Amino acid sequence: MDASLPFNAELLRRYDRPGPRYTSYPTAPQFSNAFGEAQLREAAAASNGDPIPRRLSLYVHVPFCVSPCFYCGCNRIITRDKSRAETYLARLYREIDMTAALFDRDREVVQLHLGGGTPNFMDPSQIGELVDALRRQFHFARPEESDISIELDPRFVSPADIAELGRIGFNRASFGVQDFDPVVQQAVNRIQSVEETRAVVDACRANGFRSVNVDLIYGLPKQNPEGFARTLDTVLEMRPDRLAVYGYAHLPDVFRPQNQIKAEDLPSAEQKLGLLELAITRLSAGGYEYIGMDHFALPDDDLAMAQARGSLHRNFMGYTTHADSDLIGMGVSAISHIGDTFSQNPRDLPSWQFAIDEGRLPVFRGMQLDEDDVIRADLIQQLMCQAEVPMGALERRHAIDFRDYFADSLASMKPLEEDGLVRVEHDRIKVTGRGRLLLRNIAMCFDRYLTPAPAESDSRPRFSRAI
Repeated sequence: MDASLPFNAELLRRYDRPGPRYTSYPTAPQFSNAFGEAQLREAAAASNGDPIPRRLSLYVHVPFCVSPCFYCGCNRIITRDKSRAETYLARLYREIDMTAALFDRDREVVQLHLGGGTPNFMDPSQIGELVDALRRQFHFARPEESDISIELDPRFVSPADIAELGRIGFNRASFGVQDFDPVVQQAVNRIQSVEETRAVVDACRANGFRSVNVDLIYGLPKQNPEGFARTLDTVLEMRPDRLAVYGYAHLPDVFRPQNQIKAEDLPSAEQKLGLLELAITRLSAGGYEYIGMDHFALPDDDLAMAQARGSLHRNFMGYTTHADSDLIGMGVSAISHIGDTFSQNPRDLPSWQFAIDEGRLPVFRGMQLDEDDVIRADLIQQLMCQAEVPMGALERRHAIDFRDYFADSLASMKPLEEDGLVRVEHDRIKVTGRGRLLLRNIAMCFDRYLTPAPAESDSRPRFSRAI
């Protein structure tokens, strides 16, 4: 993989169009309500019957937030009523019981992630009870072999809370920062001090957390190079193990909170590219490696080492080191990837509650991948994680003639090759340094579901690892 990351504003402008983030292939818009509870049960039974059943990764969605962040495009419910957490947990425990019964007890859980929303809408004792419920129903691997992670809002968590989360077993945390500039924070309704953020990052290290991630966003209202540079310098002083630097997409017709943002306050397209270049320059100088799709990590972080080994994986939780696992999603809107299937829970709370109250697994749509889906998913996974496509290996795994099978895709990729984004070699396609910021554009050449107008694709922005 080409480790360089040159910044070419003209190239980025030319290829700036909506496209999937490829946390799955096929992407969620292809899911159908023809896939329901019966199909999920069949998929789980088939996965148990594999000669060597895969290990398990668990995702639990907590949808509640105390206050709205105006930029947000995540699935969340704004409320200050903390009693709603108990009501939600009561049903979640029933979903856990029903879901765990589908899987053989000897299948180890190697990853648990709590996303949102704001998981720390629940207090540490409630989070502890949730983890205990999961441990009773699933067989967790040893702590040194497990990633137990949580998304946290630094405004509503204390160092003492972090210590309690460490005792519960959490060893990875992700904090939303977005920008420390007070003017920007006022414009997006997220007032958050440097001091409270630094305190909880330091608490994670003091309590044995293996990894800390910080999320930033460029392109927010009132953002400018001077203020964003100060944010980057402050975050670099905190030295998180990982960073996600997302681009803000203003879609007020899709995400109602964004109507609170004035379009005239947003940076221009040219200014937004300048903010991205600033982030890349500062983070690269600070010793961070570009993993792909907005993500950076220190060289000794597990993500960077997994990429170096060729074992990095991408799913609905983002980049992960657990490529050999089935993903089980629980809670509102959560998505599962079991075998060659995807399934999703209802995205609205009443529908999810109704299914649980009826004693049903709350599946409202999904998909059984066909042979072509499996081949293309394998290819796109390699591309998004390793920045290359091993043509020979794909031919052997799937019994295809690569150049014949993907003739149309290779033809559509020709302009990208001419622009120096990729090199087509004898037995592999390699993304160049020029192409590493345009991975999704390269992957789109191999996506059979995209029409000539890919704006209809799964292009909605995600501003956290929430599903």
